[in-house]
Amino acid sequence: MTKLKVTILVENTVGVPLGLLGEWGLSMLLDFGDEKILFDAGEQGNLVNNAQILGHELRQVDKVVLSHGHYDHTGGLYKLLQYKGITSVYAHPNLFAGHLAKVPNIQPNRYIGVPYCQQQLESLGARFHWHSEPFELRPGLWLSGEILRESSFEHIDNHLVELAGEQVVQDSLKDDLSLFYVTDQGLIILLGCAHSGLVNIVEQARQVTKENKVRGIIGGTHLGPASTDQRQQTIEYLKSLDLECLAPNHCTGPTMLTKLATEFPKAFRWALAGSALEF
Repeated sequence: MTKLKVTILVENTVGVPLGLLGEWGLSMLLDFGDEKILFDAGEQGNLVNNAQILGHELRQVDKVVLSHGHYDHTGGLYKLLQYKGITSVYAHPNLFAGHLAKVPNIQPNRYIGVPYCQQQLESLGARFHWHSEPFELRPGLWLSGEILRESSFEHIDNHLVELAGEQVVQDSLKDDLSLFYVTDQGLIILLGCAHSGLVNIVEQARQVTKENKVRGIIGGTHLGPASTDQRQQTIEYLKSLDLECLAPNHCTGPTMLTKLATEFPKAFRWALAGSALEF
């Protein structure tokens, strides 16, 4: 199986002193040697600047995958398209859903969806490919499709809501997608925000790829806003996996990052902007 190098282009925190810019968001560059795939685009477009500093030419990116339709994973797509032009973009059909967030003591609800409309992005060169079912992007690399939500303790944040017609309802976040890569030594699972639940995503990865061994997990776990019970049960589940690499970031939050670093001293890796992980 082809080697994989994952470079964190955008994350909340900068990990190396090279002039990189941090922002609330996430973007990862997957380099397979014969193909480069961008997973998410961050919030403001700093992925272009950061990639140049790190020695990566984003015009060589073959595909862009968007994990879900929140601004901090899609906002940077505008500047990427301005820089690169025509690009194949893979996402769930609900990408442009009316994602909102309840903010205490502030009305109305805040819009947190894609900052640009589909037509704007298409005019800059986005060529959207919609997938709600699992889809093999390249040999061994799977787009998850909609995640089955079967664990009893994983829940979507109450403060995340969506506009359904004229009604504001709990956000289903059906557009939450992840990536699964099959290696000779097990699965590498790449997360955007894991709104569907980390355990649900890992179990779907096993079902889709028919590979039971999980080698590494990289990306946003959304354990930061999760309940104490969900956090603890997720940690117990992760302990059962015997991971080689656990590299959480973004919405995991500083408290949970510290907790996970303590609980998984051998597997834990910091995945800040500028970090690179090789498999």
